[in-house]
Amino acid sequence: MRYQKFKGDFLFTGKEMLAGDHALIISEKGEVQDIVPVGEAGDDIQVFEGTLAPGFVNCHCHLELSHLKDVIPPHTGLVDFLISVIQKRGFEKEMIADAITRAEQEMYNNGTVAVGDIGNTTDAIATKQRSNIYWQNFIEVLSFSDARAEENMANYKNILQTFQQELIGKSSLAPHSPYSISPKTFDMINAATKDQIISIHNQESIAEDVLYKTGEGDFLKLYKNFGVEKSPFPVTGKSTIQSYLPHFNNGQTIFLVHNTYMQEEDIVFANNHAAQNGLQLVYCFCPNANKYIENRLPQLDMFIKHNCRMVLGTDSYSSNWQLNIAKEIKTLHEAFPNIPLTTLLQMGNLNGAEALQLAGKMGSLEKGKTPGVVVISRDFESRRIV
Repeated sequence: MRYQKFKGDFLFTGKEMLAGDHALIISEKGEVQDIVPVGEAGDDIQVFEGTLAPGFVNCHCHLELSHLKDVIPPHTGLVDFLISVIQKRGFEKEMIADAITRAEQEMYNNGTVAVGDIGNTTDAIATKQRSNIYWQNFIEVLSFSDARAEENMANYKNILQTFQQELIGKSSLAPHSPYSISPKTFDMINAATKDQIISIHNQESIAEDVLYKTGEGDFLKLYKNFGVEKSPFPVTGKSTIQSYLPHFNNGQTIFLVHNTYMQEEDIVFANNHAAQNGLQLVYCFCPNANKYIENRLPQLDMFIKHNCRMVLGTDSYSSNWQLNIAKEIKTLHEAFPNIPLTTLLQMGNLNGAEALQLAGKMGSLEKGKTPGVVVISRDFESRRIV
């Protein structure tokens, strides 16, 4: 069997950072064989400037929105951003398909090996069928009213069935957000996703909490686009997560995505509810999308304090300048220099692999795994080498 041998300035295994005097040995099939001192590796070592690391796991993306790159201006705030997405999605199918293909190739080239991808259409299936990336597909449910909950769920279950028939990998229903899912719809999703991995956009804007606490705020402007004059959701007097998370108690792993305005009391509530109801919570951060839309970052230190399971995503090209986990790590590294770089790197590979239940194959440079290998430069450019 032929082997490839790699050496970088540093070698991040997914768990620890090793100095550049170590060599990574990979089989011709991409399987990790060993990590050894350079002096024991023999000849033909390929040397790279930068840090060698396992392939990236992007836990939140919307591949099907790739045609919206550079269409929506940054810093509009979430509500105006959502209105723009609704108003500007009408592109030719060929253009949408081409943008999806180019975005998938970009992610592959920069070292992405697995993606938790949101979709409410079948537009991305053809590209995913050809892709060498692993896809966890979240079929995104939107349903404002209890009255139409069954009708809407039937539609999304049909889309889910198409994904399950056409693609290898896991697919599940997932609620879009607390500002787009009615109470009955939440209950139906809970019943339909026993022991599955699901995802929800969580507290990306302060207006979400205002909506549930008062029934007022900026989201009323969004609902007018659908002919709805007042909030269709119950006024609970509580934050969004304290209002919707009690609908879930069916063994799900729930990706809470963004968390930009999440308060410490909400983290405590969510973690307690999860522990008492058999849920696994995963906190997914998309820092560059947060900067693009709201020009704000979540308080990462607070999540670390409460031992939250943390992973990274890019969100879509409608709200980011690139789809590269290395750039997400760079943004957090610059904003939170007190947090060890190894913690941030691990969020981008091993943590994501564990959360998507893929850690037996990828996420770390351990013997027998086929995690892919990426080299990350000092300025956080990245490229796949395996």
